[in-house]
Amino acid sequence: MLFVLVVPDDLDHFTPAAFLRIPADAVLAVGLLLISRWRPRRVAGVVAGTALGLLAVLKIFDLGFGGVLARPFDPVHDWSLLGAGLDFVKSSYGTAGQVGVVVLVALLAAGMIAVMTLSVRRLAGAVLRHGGTATGTMGVLGALWAVCALLGAQIVPGVPVATGGAAGLAYDQGHRVYEGLRDRAAFAKEARVDRFRGVPGDRLLTGLRGKDVVVAFIESYGRDAVEDPEYAPRVGTVLDEGTRRLRAAGYGSRSAFLTSSTAGGGSWLAHATLLSGLWIDNPRRYSDLVAGDRFTLNAAFHRADWRTVAVMPGITRAWPEGRFYGFDRVYGASDLGYRGPRFSYATMPDQYTLAAFERLERDRRGRAPVMATIPLVSSHAPWASIPSLIDWNAVGDGSAFNGMGKGYNAAWPSRDKMRGEYRRSIEYSLNTLIGYVERHGDENLVLVFLGDHQPAPLITGAGASHDVPITIVAKDRAVLDRISGWGWQDGLKPAPDSPVWRMSDFRDRFLTAFGRQDAQ
Repeated sequence: MLFVLVVPDDLDHFTPAAFLRIPADAVLAVGLLLISRWRPRRVAGVVAGTALGLLAVLKIFDLGFGGVLARPFDPVHDWSLLGAGLDFVKSSYGTAGQVGVVVLVALLAAGMIAVMTLSVRRLAGAVLRHGGTATGTMGVLGALWAVCALLGAQIVPGVPVATGGAAGLAYDQGHRVYEGLRDRAAFAKEARVDRFRGVPGDRLLTGLRGKDVVVAFIESYGRDAVEDPEYAPRVGTVLDEGTRRLRAAGYGSRSAFLTSSTAGGGSWLAHATLLSGLWIDNPRRYSDLVAGDRFTLNAAFHRADWRTVAVMPGITRAWPEGRFYGFDRVYGASDLGYRGPRFSYATMPDQYTLAAFERLERDRRGRAPVMATIPLVSSHAPWASIPSLIDWNAVGDGSAFNGMGKGYNAAWPSRDKMRGEYRRSIEYSLNTLIGYVERHGDENLVLVFLGDHQPAPLITGAGASHDVPITIVAKDRAVLDRISGWGWQDGLKPAPDSPVWRMSDFRDRFLTAFGRQDAQ
């Protein structure tokens, strides 16, 4: 009971000193019990124990979401993410691991409720048997709580000694439910505003006519990758060397930051945010978005006579959302012809994904310009199996990667090694994109690459921003001239003081910069 009432809100505060707290509701409940001398403890124990058990389960969800997604659990919107989490477990440990997690969670929830019920009944009995001792103890604790609350006392920074306990947790959860229910109406109102929806195709994207435009999302490529002292020196070297290499090949580039709608996971929320121009930060908003007819960035290219495709190496099942985005063709993992090994979560290396896109789309004769959305997954957690670059001419059907991958159930790196493996995966994905431009780029290639979100707090530490780097690369200088007013940094690496936009602002700014001025 004490653990449930005083456990900190996030894993970074999990120290013994953080449990030295006084829960107000426990003091109040014992006081009421002493005053009333209420005897039917069985009923009280079942009611209070069940409530505490359910709150304990929600607290565990809070801790899990905080450790992975850098935010608390949303009891209205987040249930669907549990399925995504189980899919991730399956991709890492197989079906047996997935079933084991379901059984473990069910037993934990049932056991928590049972233990809380027994604990409440036992404590109530002890209080009634030892009324004098309980009265004195509660009096002292009540006075201490009042003093600590008045002074804002904290033994561990950010963890007040005087806590609301279960009442505070219940209030927080209730407030999230209330805000979640209100959010749906607010989102519907936001979605109705779209100044590009009725713009004719001949006025859209006129500054990119004849160009192949690739929007590549690099999994977990966040601001920390280019600024955290543990990652920035090596990642920065890759970006600086990439700037030099591309410049020597005739390419220019501009970089800045976007604030992602998610962190730690939920990549599809970030993809939807960038492509729709709406802030998609929870599963309910995403479901409402793809059930509607929002004019996406892909749809704008389609209306302007580009062929629009999605190259999705992480998609291993039906993906009906592809119809919403306006793609002419969706390539899932099974459509890309890969015959090599799996790299933990990643079904194939980023290098193969880009080579397959080149073979399937850009190498076709007599084709229209193509706009492609490509989420790259080699830098996806758990960073347990990272490919190496090979000669682009040797990529073939992917069998050249045999002996390199470790399979879907590759052992996670230790906590000490995980941060270094994360950095290596980002270096690999960046070097792959740079190599792709060198190998397959031409006057008509425009590459937009960005991170989808920051990695989990295990990698960034607590309190990290949601910012991700974004870069536009082009050989045609007229393309970069169109964004000269954006104030973006020259090169592949954004400076610390580079502009920061909300990710949902990018669609409108991009369509404005590259469309006819009389269409704005």
